[in-house]
Amino acid sequence: MRPPKLSCGNWNSSVKNICELTFVCPTEIIAFSDRIKEFHAINTEVVGVSTDSHFSHLAWINTSRKSGGLGPLNYPLLSDFNKTISRDYGVLVKEEGVALRGLFIIDPKGILRQITVNDLPVGRSVDETLRLVKAFQFVEEHGEVCPANWKPDSPTIKPDPKGSKEYFEKVN
Repeated sequence: MRPPKLSCGNWNSSVKNICELTFVCPTEIIAFSDRIKEFHAINTEVVGVSTDSHFSHLAWINTSRKSGGLGPLNYPLLSDFNKTISRDYGVLVKEEGVALRGLFIIDPKGILRQITVNDLPVGRSVDETLRLVKAFQFVEEHGEVCPANWKPDSPTIKPDPKGSKEYFEKVN
């Protein structure tokens, strides 16, 4: 699946459809912002997208974290006020005029590699996002596949009958 063009030669973790002035959203935005160096270390850009206006973004950024605001951010927060991006990525609940919490990992070729969509009351995990980006990068670089719960330096699987047997003999 090819998403609307967002990739610029880097991996891209796109945190979509944040509803401002809710309780979960600032926790996600701040968590990704506070760990932006970890994303940059693995050649990954983070882009936030919200269906609120750029005026709302400015007010939210100018509100302190202690008051439920964001304070300064370390990645761009785009306005999808007309909901085009939300619709194109399939997270818009048209009848309600809101977008679900979507997270999309896009590789440097612009290929969508992973989608997470959460209902509004549950936030997304920065740790899991980093793990997934690293796993997709490992697959691209080494041609081996990553089993469930893979983490860097964990065993991987050669994607053929003989090679995969080596993995299963080793871990079981």
